[in-house]
Amino acid sequence: MSLYATLEEAIDAAREEFLEAAQDRIHDDEEPIPDQFNLQKYIMQDGDVMWQAEFLNGEGDSIEALTFRSGAAAQAIFDEDYDLIELEEEWQEEATLYEWDEGEYQHEPPLDTEEGKAAVEEWDDEDEYPGRDID
Repeated sequence: MSLYATLEEAIDAAREEFLEAAQDRIHDDEEPIPDQFNLQKYIMQDGDVMWQAEFLNGEGDSIEALTFRSGAAAQAIFDEDYDLIELEEEWQEEATLYEWDEGEYQHEPPLDTEEGKAAVEEWDDEDEYPGRDID
């Protein structure tokens, strides 16, 4: 699994991987066109935010990530016609994965770390996960 410290790095890497994979499938004059952009955000145990992204054209195996954009919107991101801040703001926090152990991720942060407790407190403040106790 390739994770990147910034969303922009993840998108660039996904674009390169898509182009490399497309070389085997397309003819000389064709341009590879993605029809899906998948994205996953990870919060590591040390609190670092990491991203994983991929472009797909309906063929091949997908990473375990959410379909974030499809069709023309996926093509626009592929063509670098996007606002990075807007993409980050549109990310749904409930879709974020938290590292519990090396290589193991869940949708809730581990509660035995300061980072996990801080994240849950933020959720409670925002009423995203009401009723959760933190001691």
